[in-house]
Amino acid sequence: MGRIRVLSDQVANQIAAGEVVDRPASVVKELLENALDAGANRIRVEVEAGGRKLIRIADDGQGMNRDDALLAFERHATSKLRTADELLSIATLGFRGEALPSIASVARVALETSTGEDGPGTHLEIAGGKILHVEDAAIPQGTTISVSDLFFNTPARRKFLRAESTELSHVTALVTHYALAHPEKHFELMSASHTLVSAPPVSRSAERIYQIFGKETLAQLLPVAAETQLDRAGLPEPPPWKRDPDQPARKPGAVRLTGFYSKPELQKLNRNSIYIFVNKRLIRDRLLLHAIAEAYRNIIPPTSSPVVLLFLEMPPEEVDVNVHPAKTEVRFRQQSLIHDFVRDSIRNALIAARPAAGFTAALDSSPAATPSLIPAPISRIPRLPEDLPIESEVPTTQALGTESFQLTPRPLTPIPGKLPFGECEIMAQAAAALIDAPEAIAHKSCSPDYSDGAASRQVTREATAQVEAEQAAANLNQLGSLRPLGQLRESFILAVGEDGLWIIDQHVAHERVLFEKILRDRQVEHVQRQRLLMPLLVELKPWQMVVFAQISDELERNGFEVEPFGPHTLAVKAAPVGLEGTALERMLNQVIEQSETPNEASLNEDLRSLRTRIAASIACHSAIKINTPLDPKRMEWLLLELAKTEHPTSCPHGRPIALLYSWKDIQRAFHRI
Repeated sequence: MGRIRVLSDQVANQIAAGEVVDRPASVVKELLENALDAGANRIRVEVEAGGRKLIRIADDGQGMNRDDALLAFERHATSKLRTADELLSIATLGFRGEALPSIASVARVALETSTGEDGPGTHLEIAGGKILHVEDAAIPQGTTISVSDLFFNTPARRKFLRAESTELSHVTALVTHYALAHPEKHFELMSASHTLVSAPPVSRSAERIYQIFGKETLAQLLPVAAETQLDRAGLPEPPPWKRDPDQPARKPGAVRLTGFYSKPELQKLNRNSIYIFVNKRLIRDRLLLHAIAEAYRNIIPPTSSPVVLLFLEMPPEEVDVNVHPAKTEVRFRQQSLIHDFVRDSIRNALIAARPAAGFTAALDSSPAATPSLIPAPISRIPRLPEDLPIESEVPTTQALGTESFQLTPRPLTPIPGKLPFGECEIMAQAAAALIDAPEAIAHKSCSPDYSDGAASRQVTREATAQVEAEQAAANLNQLGSLRPLGQLRESFILAVGEDGLWIIDQHVAHERVLFEKILRDRQVEHVQRQRLLMPLLVELKPWQMVVFAQISDELERNGFEVEPFGPHTLAVKAAPVGLEGTALERMLNQVIEQSETPNEASLNEDLRSLRTRIAASIACHSAIKINTPLDPKRMEWLLLELAKTEHPTSCPHGRPIALLYSWKDIQRAFHRI
């Protein structure tokens, strides 16, 4: 008898479950995507014990009849594909037909579904892949699926689940992501008696961000929108024998980008706060992560990452989503075009916005490593004004094992007085607190559907518009018109403008001016150099001599004349204007130290990266130093030159250049408003 045998369906489903379902959040992801593909407008997610004990997802989508409900738990049964050719242009979130049978093989599943047409709905129960009970039931249109006792029949898998708080944080992040991608739909996430996410439908993504993360987070993000027409289609035309003569030629289409990116002052130590959606599918893609990093090159430190919410829309045939079991990775048909489009769109948006860093916000803007951008849990009671203390039983983001993202409220001091227990009064005060509205707004009559209807959406729209107006006003376009008042310890320029008091770091401001000038001169091969009276001898280690040999051509194009002078020595005969003595020697050592060693594949080092690193080092060592007195004309010249740069927000190494103490903050500090 042979040793090779065909596995049973149950074993095959459990193997598939190992690829698709590894934790409760994986179950929520698959069921959420099914609900969205079914056209649901309202999705409610309930979890208990972090999803170990229960996951229940209810939606108002199309629903299924009895036959489809039974067939949905068969392997590779799907309503989203018919032929192999359709795999090349997948427009739905799910398509393989593996999720439901995989989940049912490792949990107890109860399904209630109805199409809303004539006839009853269907109630179905499955445990460990075996159907236990099927019956007709009176059910409204939509689908409710309950998954309990996850991994009850695979204790080894259950053993590897993390703490309840950790699993809950993953579920919360997942629901938040899909709520961001679908602002027109209603999302709710419940855990025990707490509402973690409550997001009624809104018209714009900015309103959704305000809804979930609040005013502080939205104020740190700037909008971006761009579109480009594709020159060609990513897929080649089918061969003549498969081509339909009646079908028109395939049009290339367009790629559209919308979303939000953080100001340079907001930095993270990892990429966990970068979210990318392609055709409303959440993905992790190295190509796009690299494009985002390139967009922020020489604006934030290379060890930091921004916060980005990016939504890409393109023809389905331009992206292959069938490359990963969990569908979290994709392959673009035209990778270089997509990469450059994303990089240039964000870079151009940064140039146009020129965001100004607030003085008070800069004090708390040190990079932090956070697992993800997770909303602060909310209770069923609407938010109260900050000066009204209330003891909340909702777990904070720290309790979920994460650091907050600008969402930590200030400590509240006890205030004597009575709490308003009338629902209308609570909601009216919450509305007034959200948008800093006049007192008249706080006395509006309470509509019955405030928490879920037009009134709450109006509050969100007004608050979002207020934040966007403040963002538009806080920029660096007024740098050229500032009036310098003097220097602080001969290191920082104090200047005044219509928008408030400015503090400018004179060294990094001059560094940014020189950096962009060096890059412009290098581009047109017009770098100014000066010959040294006596060659400067620089001692290097053996591996540094190898690195120098690889970057010597680029050094020469940037104004250097350097040649070997013995086995471990360089002789510098000429250098860019402004570099001399010890500053020149430090600059050369810095560039060589920052270059990768031959063991780390420096032979393939990106030329653009090398060029900007050399320019940044020259600018840093040539710029005006701190503790250097400047006369008023010199300060005015520096501010005018800084205003002409593309990125006056930060130096090439990512340090802030100018901080604004706004007129509004000054008035607030002196209790004028």
